[in-house]
Amino acid sequence: MILSHTWMSWLGSALGASAALYTVVAAFAVRRRIASDLSDRTQGLPPVTILKPLCGAEHELYECLRSFCDQAYPDFQIVFGVSDSADPAVEVVARLQREFPAVDIQLAVDRRQHGSSRKVSNLINMMPFVRHEHLVISDSDIRVRRDYLARVVPPLLDPRVGIVTCPYRGNPRPGLWSLLGSLFINDWFIPGMRVAAMSGSRAFAFGATIGIRREVLASIGGFAAIANQLADDYRLGELTRQAGLATVLSDVVVETCVDERSFGDLVRHELRWLRTIRAVRPLGYSLSFVTFGLPVAALGTLLSAGARPALALLGVTAVARIALHCRTHSPGSSLARRLAVLPLRDALSLTLWAWGFANRRVHWREDRYRVTRDGSAHPVMRITQ
Repeated sequence: MILSHTWMSWLGSALGASAALYTVVAAFAVRRRIASDLSDRTQGLPPVTILKPLCGAEHELYECLRSFCDQAYPDFQIVFGVSDSADPAVEVVARLQREFPAVDIQLAVDRRQHGSSRKVSNLINMMPFVRHEHLVISDSDIRVRRDYLARVVPPLLDPRVGIVTCPYRGNPRPGLWSLLGSLFINDWFIPGMRVAAMSGSRAFAFGATIGIRREVLASIGGFAAIANQLADDYRLGELTRQAGLATVLSDVVVETCVDERSFGDLVRHELRWLRTIRAVRPLGYSLSFVTFGLPVAALGTLLSAGARPALALLGVTAVARIALHCRTHSPGSSLARRLAVLPLRDALSLTLWAWGFANRRVHWREDRYRVTRDGSAHPVMRITQ
């Protein structure tokens, strides 16, 4: 009994110490500015094609797409893509074509499917419209500033670079579920990335932005090489790194619109992210429980039966967690409200992390997939009565 109590106390202390250490480091990491890997270049910028795969009338779609049309950049093209001419996004693109007649805006409408990923199939169908050798791929729910292209493109001029990618910040629409979704991005996902970056890792590629040269894309097999990948962005970066090319993490931070309509939508969305991470980085995912600071530190205190060292570690974790949030939050929402939901957010994150081990099934829009160990997504057939 004494041995068991001692073992539990040691385990509790280890959990508390791990949670406190990570949360302190994360709070420090998000405060540091991302150092530009290469010097900025403002002269002789090459023409660029922006690729924007679309599906449906997402929240603030017009505002997001408009930000890409209004760029302080000498020569760029935008190719939008949909699989159905009746897609509501088509009218948004038509509006932008009328509003920005001087911008080369193309729309690809093609329902051909080239793999299990509808997004990548869309990108493959958009390629015949591409005019330039430098490409910037970005998800539909991303909003950027006018200097976005001018800051993202220059590293691609170095032949040693494979891709350029950008971190992003979640901006929620009104409502609890969207707020919780933005906290998942801002307070968990991005701090984890910043901690890894601070340690020297560049194993990143985010759908928010991927800049790549057309010749590099062709050398790794084009978009067809990732046509079955759920984590298509991560895989694209991995393939370029395997080819001996560097990944540049830009100091540009873009904004993603978070629109979670219900608790079910929130859970399905985050389980898809978590199970995708588990598929492509199983060891890292297994060890990532320490990143859920407050509930892990609280569990450590419980296992230690409220011992003073464990309580002190819980206090350190709580202070660091608040500091972390204050450095990552999106402006415009109530700080008191956000702080009130932090314990709920962290407890939900830990619960979903554990649930992520249950199986490999995910929801993506209206489709269901099973994620294999190489990150491929295989459609799950629905049995109807």
